[in-house]
Amino acid sequence: MEYDEIIRELEVLSSPQDVEGMARFGINPQKTYAVRIPELRKIAKKAGKNHKLALRLWGAGYRETRILACMIEDPKQVTSDQMDLWAVEFDYWEICDQCCMKLFRLTPFAYQKIFQWSESEEEFKKRAAFALIAALAVHDKNAPDEKFEQFFPLIIKESTDDRTYVKKAVNWALRHIGKKNTSLNKKAIVVASEIKKMDSKSAKWIASDALRELKSEKVQERLYKRSQSI
Repeated sequence: MEYDEIIRELEVLSSPQDVEGMARFGINPQKTYAVRIPELRKIAKKAGKNHKLALRLWGAGYRETRILACMIEDPKQVTSDQMDLWAVEFDYWEICDQCCMKLFRLTPFAYQKIFQWSESEEEFKKRAAFALIAALAVHDKNAPDEKFEQFFPLIIKESTDDRTYVKKAVNWALRHIGKKNTSLNKKAIVVASEIKKMDSKSAKWIASDALRELKSEKVQERLYKRSQSI
């Protein structure tokens, strides 16, 4: 698909009445066609991987064009500078998470950016660091435990950030590391217990929520079965 074809399809699929509903979930892009993700996946599949088209779609600045950019971009052609340029423009959680899950985790810079972006003062750029941890914990199945243990100090350090979309991402990262295998589960529980002792409402919420899930019968049973199958 060409750029103009994609824009025409977005215009046809546009659903202005959905904008208010999106806002209730914290999706507040300045420009949107209000097209749902399943429809965007169909468009992305027809478009195929295309670096130049991805750059043009991102530049258009619409919610849908930017999500499509993440879906069709070739991770092998993404540069470190491009990741920084896109990340600084994250202004709500959905585009941040879509970009991290669909694209950034597949680049050779993913682990490096986690350390870099975790120090950012910008809410959604910092969120991206922890969204990347969560995405890698799920998808980088062959990574050794040490790859994820190195993130525990970052999680502890940033657990006192009380901004909604940062603390939720820190919690997300901790829970996903802790659900990766039995060993990381035990270590994540220790980290969560340490965080819970901190004098911070944000830290206590992150820890309590993580401990609830990581210690749950459902997670423990799943991890046990996984360990027995190895």
